[in-house]
Amino acid sequence: QVQLVESGGGLVQAGGSLRLSCAASGRTLNSYAMGWFRQAPGKEREFVAAISWSGGSKRYADSVKGRFAISRDNAKNTVYLQMNGLKPDDTAVYYCAVDSSRYGLGPRDISEYDYWGQGTQVTVSS
Repeated sequence: QVQLVESGGGLVQAGGSLRLSCAASGRTLNSYAMGWFRQAPGKEREFVAAISWSGGSKRYADSVKGRFAISRDNAKNTVYLQMNGLKPDDTAVYYCAVDSSRYGLGPRDISEYDYWGQGTQVTVSS
């Protein structure tokens, strides 16, 4: 069983930055792709970014491309989401997730992910 714990959320003004962390326990994740998703009030959970098992492939939603950066530190069993140039539309609960199929490239499809964290709130004020 995998446990994921997100941290780093908070309240920030538009144009500001936050760095989210997702620490995993229960399994070494260096063979698995990981992703970040978000869910705003009244909306469905949506893809934000994903990173392959090796870190060599990264994917982003068009809405965050050029502003967000996903990375991973396999030695720390942790994945990060650096968020710059934040906008009020980025306000949401952010979740990290694991694709437990080995050596994945980081799918965009939410159904490909098997384990989820509890989420961390990001609020961007205008």
